[in-house]
Amino acid sequence: MTSKQRAYLKGLAMTMDPIFQIGKNSLTPEFTKAVQEALEARELIKISVLQNCLDDPKELAGMIAERTRAQVVQVIGKKIVLYKEGKDDKKKIILPKA
Repeated sequence: MTSKQRAYLKGLAMTMDPIFQIGKNSLTPEFTKAVQEALEARELIKISVLQNCLDDPKELAGMIAERTRAQVVQVIGKKIVLYKEGKDDKKKIILPKA
């Protein structure tokens, strides 16, 4: 992903509300599955890391991205933004050319 594409996705994510929260249970298989399904439906999602979660948001973002084959767009404070390109028939977001 180029910096131009990442900047475009950050712009889209600015107006989004987090659809998931990571709490003290951190990453469970059920949570990962739910994120996977949301990425397939939406392509771009925002996740909030709650105060009671002791894990580092950057590490969590990396683990979620690895497990869901998504890309980390950004991690700011306790907010994570992930992107996964949709299948051809479900593609919603058109990234700018490199």
